[in-house]
Amino acid sequence: MPLVAAAVCPHPPLLVPELAGAAAPELDELRAAADAAVARLLAAEPEALLLVGGGPASRRFHAADSGSLRRYGLDRTVRLWKVSCSGAEVLPLSLTIGAWLLNRSGTELPRLARSVAVDATPAEAVELGAALLADLDHRCALLVLGDGSACRGVRAPGYDDPRAEAYDEGVAAALAGADVDALRGLDPVLSAELGAAGRAAWQVLAGAVGAAGGHWRGELSHHRAPYGVAYFVANWERS
Repeated sequence: MPLVAAAVCPHPPLLVPELAGAAAPELDELRAAADAAVARLLAAEPEALLLVGGGPASRRFHAADSGSLRRYGLDRTVRLWKVSCSGAEVLPLSLTIGAWLLNRSGTELPRLARSVAVDATPAEAVELGAALLADLDHRCALLVLGDGSACRGVRAPGYDDPRAEAYDEGVAAALAGADVDALRGLDPVLSAELGAAGRAAWQVLAGAVGAAGGHWRGELSHHRAPYGVAYFVANWERS
């Protein structure tokens, strides 16, 4: 089953304008970049979409499952895809925001979702990436959700860490260059110390693209650290 394209987006709850309230304009640029990345993903003409993001454990979700933004201050349920059958409110934040982005795009393509444990080893994450496409028989596009370090400045959630900027620059370079080896090599201990929630999900991407084979090109369209957290938006396509 061919993997035709991939996109990387962050998953801050404040990406949802109704939740951000008066602060919503502060993330307009990020929101526009994420919308453009999803549009570019859809332009690759996939037949199905697969979302991957970090969560408490590695598991698969059903098309009718949903996530909630209630704990972040907005009483809203976000459905992964189908609304005509029963599902459970079980999506982690990463996949909830990913589903929100896809719903916002208006696409009606079928979609599935997988979480990867945020503390999965690099080998486990890469193995998951290599295996997750095996049970699908459609042209598939991958939407990967993950945030960078949360230690960019004294107001950051993890306070200031002088290692954070170099870490984020390394991730940015890997995403811009479709460098699967660099993503595989991200240190899980350092990533955890810096609060980089996307590390395992990015390594799933590396595993999937490595298993798909062929030559890939990357483009990084957004790299900022508002509120002390690094956010990346990128697209990977076959070259």
